[in-house]
Amino acid sequence: MKPARTLAAALAEGTVVLDGGLSNQLRAQGCDLSDELWSARLLVDSPEQIEAAHAAYVRAGAQVLITSSYQATYEGFARRGAGRDEASALLARSVELARRAAEVEPREVWVAASVGPYGAMLADGSEYRGRYGLTVAELERFHRPRIETLAAAGPDVLALETVPDSDEAQALLRAVEGCGVPVWLSYSIAGERTRAGQPLADAFALAAGNASVIAVGVNCCEPGDTDRAVEIAAEVTGKPVVVYPNSGEEWDAAARAWHGEPAFDPSRVRSWQTAGARLVGGCCRVGPAEITALAGRTGH
Repeated sequence: MKPARTLAAALAEGTVVLDGGLSNQLRAQGCDLSDELWSARLLVDSPEQIEAAHAAYVRAGAQVLITSSYQATYEGFARRGAGRDEASALLARSVELARRAAEVEPREVWVAASVGPYGAMLADGSEYRGRYGLTVAELERFHRPRIETLAAAGPDVLALETVPDSDEAQALLRAVEGCGVPVWLSYSIAGERTRAGQPLADAFALAAGNASVIAVGVNCCEPGDTDRAVEIAAEVTGKPVVVYPNSGEEWDAAARAWHGEPAFDPSRVRSWQTAGARLVGGCCRVGPAEITALAGRTGH
């Protein structure tokens, strides 16, 4: 159902469970994600598959659904021949599909509109490196139009996620000013640094005094890097921490495939909670079964 409380209010009361990776659930449903638009292509071709994937996570116990807009941009849709009005409608559709899946559930389920980094639009793995050669102002100009469109579609929160670089975080925080929707800011990291190499303490500090940011943390990172990152985020910002690592496998952008062994352990949620995490889940290659296990360890 549509929540009676804000997500910020829920986080003040306890732990809230996020969903897992949308792309892996779509693949499990038989979808082809080989296109540069990744899961966003299905907004055009098979929106019912996206809604079904969201519904699978609701059944698994997720209380927050992240939309399929991570790789959805005006520029990316334009390469596929979509004009601006059509692209705007597709971005709004990503929010509508998640909301429809959420509203059939009798408990509160929030919708987070995904705002992926600039590198996601490039579809070359650069969201795991950052440092695109663009200024903060240029990145802000890139992000603002789709942020405004997503915000107008009525999500409960904007997920500024998989951000590899504190410069891009600055741009995103500028771009969301005045949009009227709260946000969380989540970095992709390696150890105690952003993927671009900045110390996490400095990166998290950008959000410390920003009232529109309801949570700060990390996602799509090695599970083993999360514990210390959660501690730093809580210490630096005093805000609830969001944490949703990937499976621990490594993405090969050239081969467009994952390699390695999974290391996601739902029992890790206890240490996250102790350190200050309140918004917990999984990212790429973490599926409904893992979210059910994680939810069970949070008391849900």
